[in-house]
Formats: sequence, structure tokens, C-alpha cells
Amino acid sequence: MEFGRVPENELDSIDFSLPAEPAFNKDTLPGKPAAAPKIYLGCAKWGREEWLGKIYPLKTKEKDFLQQYVQHYNSIELNATHYKVYGGAGIQKWVDKAAGKDFMFCPKMYQGVTHRGSLANKQFISNEFFRGIAAFGDHLGPVFIQVSDTFSPNRKQELFDYLKTLPSGIQFFLEVRHPDWFRKADICAELFSTLKEMKIGAVITDTAGRRDCAHMHLPISKVFIRYVGNSLHPTDYTRSDAWIKRLQYWLQQGLAEIYFFMHMHDEATSPELTVYLVDAINKQLGVQLTRPTFVEQQKGLFD
Repeated sequence: MEFGRVPENELDSIDFSLPAEPAFNKDTLPGKPAAAPKIYLGCAKWGREEWLGKIYPLKTKEKDFLQQYVQHYNSIELNATHYKVYGGAGIQKWVDKAAGKDFMFCPKMYQGVTHRGSLANKQFISNEFFRGIAAFGDHLGPVFIQVSDTFSPNRKQELFDYLKTLPSGIQFFLEVRHPDWFRKADICAELFSTLKEMKIGAVITDTAGRRDCAHMHLPISKVFIRYVGNSLHPTDYTRSDAWIKRLQYWLQQGLAEIYFFMHMHDEATSPELTVYLVDAINKQLGVQLTRPTFVEQQKGLFD
């Protein structure tokens, strides 16, 4: 992900502190822990050749990358669906790789809906998108809708009208990027209160050059985090520690589901940071997420 990228020599000068807890969240979280909260962690793509020799055995063929991926993570932020509308048959092939696992695919809305022209009159292509992802069945996680960086609050009614057309039975999260959504208090408040009324979550994007997108608002008792690391720069670890503390607090207050997706400007090092995260989550949050294992730790598993 290139969004929010800054030169490496500027990273030490950025305040990566997470914003204070918004008062808004008190109306969302019940104030006591959920009975059985769900925690899902993954990356944005499984088709990473850079992971051959890391978490994928060296001779793994591309068609088998997903089969390897599901051994290490319990979810995927599925960006492939942003670039193509997939039919049910194609999606079923992915589902088969996750059979028997508590694994969630979290598809990104097709760009033909969100990034090409107005959101009005997009019902046909939207329905085709939903027809395809229905094949995920029990493995369908939240769908996230991202509007472009240029989509400003001047088009808020267009956005809200489209969100009203979304089908029930699917959990949606929205990602906005234009700075004006966050710059003006009244606009920001209207956005999150509208999402709360519609039971739609707000994607939280934590990236170096756009600290405003790490807004920390929870319109629903679920969170979808897009964390953008910087190739194992020391700040990647301190930022991860801060997220663990905030997630721990939210879980104590009743957060029901966590979806945490690792991005890197150089995705080669994503596995290393996810190992750090899983170790910290398991220790601090008292859960047992699967720890990604590297090839040298997998002797005999794939022979």
C-alpha cells in the first residue's frame, strides 16, 4: 500500500501516538467484555512471491499460495475483488482451500462501483458483486467499501444514499480518505453518527503520512484496522505495542470482533511483523491465534 508513504528518514519525526479514546465510543461499547470476542489477523494478499522461502516453501507454485497462506493466518483482506467481479465458481475454489478452518475472507468492493463516476445507478454491478461473494458462505467476513482519495464530504449525500441500498445480512465497513472528512468536527461527527445508525463500521487506517485516518471511532462493536508498516523500522514495533493496548481496552469495554490487516510498502517483511503481533496479542489478550511459522521452522511439514 502506497497510501500515506513517507521517506524513511522522516519516520522518526512523526508522532505515531494513537488518538485519545473518542467519547463517541461510549455509546457503542457496552462497558463490559463480550462473552466470546473474535480476533482475525491477516494480510492484504496471499500471492506474494517474496514469501517463498519465508512462510511458503521455496518450490510452492502460485496456484498453491492460498493453501499455504491459510496455515498461517485466519483472515485475508481480499483486494482482488476490488479489481474484478468474481463469479461464484471462482470464489468457491478459494473457499475450498479454507475448508474446515475458522477463516474469513474480507472482500473489498469492486472499483467499478466505488472509483468510477457517481455511486448513483450502480445497483446492477453492485448486485453482481454480491452475487459472487455469496459463494464465500460461512467464510464471508466484512465487506469493506473504500471511496477514493478525492471523494470529499461535498458528495456525502451521494455516499449515504448508496449505503442505504446495501443488503442486510452482510457486515460492511467504510473507508474514507479525503482530509475534509476528518478536518471539520461537524462533518466528522455526521459521518460516524450516520454509520452508527446504519450499523456500518468505519475502517481505521494507520499509516505514517495520514495520521488523521487513524481516527479510532467505533460506530459498531467491531473494528477493521488497516495497519501500514515500514519494512520493520523500529517504529513498527512501538506502534504495534500501542495497538495491543488499545485493543485490550476495547475488549474490556465489550468489543466483539477485531479484524487486523498488515500492510507494508514492501510486503516482503509483512510476515515478520505479524509474528511479533501474534506473540503480543496472545500474551496480552490471552488468546491463542496461530503463530505464522517460517520455512526453517517447518521441517517435515511440507515434505
